[in-house]
Amino acid sequence: MEQKVTIKDVAELAGVSKSTVSRYLNNGYISVEKQEKVRKAIEDTGFQSNFFAKRLKTRESKLIGIVLPRMDSVTVGKLLAGITRVLEPEGYQSILLVSQLSEEKELESMQKLQQQGVDAILVDSVGITAEHVRRAQEWSLPILYLGQQNPDVRCLKIDDAAAGHRMGVYLKQMGHKHAVFAGVTESDEAVGIERKEGFIAGFCEGRDDARVDFVETGFDFLSAYNQAEEIRKLAPTVVVGATDNISLGILRYFHERSIKVPEEISVVGFGGYEVGAVVYPALTTVSFDYELMGMKAASYLLHLLHQDDNETNLDMPLTFVERESVRNLLEDYVQGEAVAMPVMA
Repeated sequence: MEQKVTIKDVAELAGVSKSTVSRYLNNGYISVEKQEKVRKAIEDTGFQSNFFAKRLKTRESKLIGIVLPRMDSVTVGKLLAGITRVLEPEGYQSILLVSQLSEEKELESMQKLQQQGVDAILVDSVGITAEHVRRAQEWSLPILYLGQQNPDVRCLKIDDAAAGHRMGVYLKQMGHKHAVFAGVTESDEAVGIERKEGFIAGFCEGRDDARVDFVETGFDFLSAYNQAEEIRKLAPTVVVGATDNISLGILRYFHERSIKVPEEISVVGFGGYEVGAVVYPALTTVSFDYELMGMKAASYLLHLLHQDDNETNLDMPLTFVERESVRNLLEDYVQGEAVAMPVMA
């Protein structure tokens, strides 16, 4: 009869303690070097006396690691709803870690998930660095990055430049010439650079008299609210929040000081948050379908796990939503009603 291989046998072959092998089998922390030794010893000995070893042999844990930048966000809930809708029927569960908008913590979280033996990792990234690229290329498990773009890794993102350009063209058509773009630091390439530059291109194209000032905020409502006075001092006709959350903070500030929107100043955003439809005035925005993004991301990971790397449809739709927060400067307000002004030839 073939002798049963034990944890002790694996530990001796790997040159580690039995407790180290046990931690490995139970997704505990061990160094990457020891992790590789234990994995090889398990394969060499054919150790398969429990669920964890069988999982290692089949290389399938039915776990997907997800790294999120924050949890206090409308978009995160919708993204997770889309991911869950696709993964749960296939028998997968998710392990969630939060980076708190820190690049370092994002990479640490990826390392933890890899050591825990997840089948794949999905990262809603704050920025793709050389280390992100290295891991995607060298680690054996599929990694998909959301929200940012890099040609050397698998990515899924909104076309931020196109969204910004669409808003810029719209405000130009409304007769606006001086805008403040309230946005985040350029360390976030998608929102901080692409969305802003797309807006500037659409707003200023073909016009020497168009002007865009920039005021930096965070992603959160409060930081935008706190920067609203600086924005007001620049005296724009329209404020463009890089996200709806930023725009809502600015709207709140204007409301508290009886600054009328859109009669005195217009405000727009990006994201399409539901709350933007119920505030007054309702917020004009470019809407993104984050639940669809989650579904597309999860479907793509499943394709990769089944060794199908053919390009799936990763295009994300943009929907322009025109509401009440923008004044057409080619029209004049008379007692709250818009009256068309003649356009001089």
